Amino acid sequence: MKLLFEKSVAGRASSILPVCDVPVVDLADNCKRQRPLRLPELSENDISRHYSQLERRAHGVNNGFYPLGSCTMKYNPRVNEAVAALPGFTDIHPLQPAHTVQGALEALSLAEKYLCAITGMDAMTFQPAAGAHGELTGVLLIKKYHEARGDTARVKIIVPDSAHGTNPATAAMAAMSVVNIPSGPDGCVDLDKLRAAVGPDTAGLMLTNPNTLGIFEKDILEITKIVHDAGGLVYYDGANPNAVMGVIRPGDMGFDCVHLNLHKTFSTPHGGGGPGSGAVGCKDFLAPYLPKPHVGVKDDAYCFRGDCPESIGKVKSFYGNFLVVLRALAYITTLGRESVADAAKNAVLNANYMMKRLSECYSVANTGLCMHEFVLTLEKEAKEKHITAMDIAKALLDRGIHPPTMYFPLIVHEALMVEPTETEGKETLDEAADIFIDIYRQAMADPESVHSFPLTTPVGRPDEVAAARNPILRYTFE
Repeated sequence: MKLLFEKSVAGRASSILPVCDVPVVDLADNCKRQRPLRLPELSENDISRHYSQLERRAHGVNNGFYPLGSCTMKYNPRVNEAVAALPGFTDIHPLQPAHTVQGALEALSLAEKYLCAITGMDAMTFQPAAGAHGELTGVLLIKKYHEARGDTARVKIIVPDSAHGTNPATAAMAAMSVVNIPSGPDGCVDLDKLRAAVGPDTAGLMLTNPNTLGIFEKDILEITKIVHDAGGLVYYDGANPNAVMGVIRPGDMGFDCVHLNLHKTFSTPHGGGGPGSGAVGCKDFLAPYLPKPHVGVKDDAYCFRGDCPESIGKVKSFYGNFLVVLRALAYITTLGRESVADAAKNAVLNANYMMKRLSECYSVANTGLCMHEFVLTLEKEAKEKHITAMDIAKALLDRGIHPPTMYFPLIVHEALMVEPTETEGKETLDEAADIFIDIYRQAMADPESVHSFPLTTPVGRPDEVAAARNPILRYTFE
């Protein structure tokens, strides 16, 4: 498929601009470009066809099964989009006076109320633009708390090896030291290793629960107690609480702050770089440090609270990705209290059903019940038959299924992390399981055949090493 630059024809155009209704200002020569901006010249027809071709090459939840582990690629109900498209929400400006946007402020306040109820937190900000941004905000809250108490020796963040990969990077960006601790044989946090790691220099622990193996930390209350007894705080990586929402709350487990990927659990758009939302909630004692401004109530009206002298400051312009928050609010409101929990329970049911089906052939990394996702390992097959997780993933593309997350978590060799989500029916799960099993049996019977997959996709099997070592990141003009 050609790039727009390659389709460009000199002199061709499609812009029809209205007559300028404001004074035209000519810039000084030293403010002008020294050469014309290189833009493709195309007709509207060319542009429309180009993006339609790109759309047909993309795979989303509307195209087929999308079991991307840790990402919760659930279906986004259209009612969410309808709410976010209401003119009263889209035709406003973030600098408008508060009294002219009371409905928008009430929506933010209501979303905070509902999400605090779901997580067991006391206050929440929607400024962070995405999950890792929310992580950074949460760690900055912990850092600010210790600094405000004069406890500046607490500079270490403990991160289990089953955590999301962004956790150690987040701690480093917050100028904290990272202490990695290994998992036990059961895939959960090793309590003895945790006890040995905490001390007077511990700022906090970053924990994903359920962890990236799809396992709920059975000793979670002991884990949070160990960290609290050492004087540290506990941060909940809520990138994926799809298995526990409405059933159990991070605040009741002993967590002090949490970030939520609204673009995963709470059914807002996901992928393609955004938009996202990494909302951050916290307990009362951390609330003064939340990013400002914060929505509050004064004289029976909603307002922007600017009186936050202890705030860590802004982490993003204005109030975050507002329309994403609205989609999450529509999703929660539609489900209601009981159905939020039902969604989580169905996510767990679907994951365990599919894990059981696939265990007929594949090896599961950890035995027992999983939560919202599970991890398969092709380690044995790779050693004995030279069939890798990559081979299985590529073969799935030819069958209309987006591959699971590959080679993650790092503690499992040749990993495939599968998350079917609650929005898929049993028929879809059975069809997908049959395809997984069929590919496995073909691979075992004829290993060489799967090394060439995919065969029917627009792009075949690329040279992964060459692509990583010599990426082509920009178009070169002649």
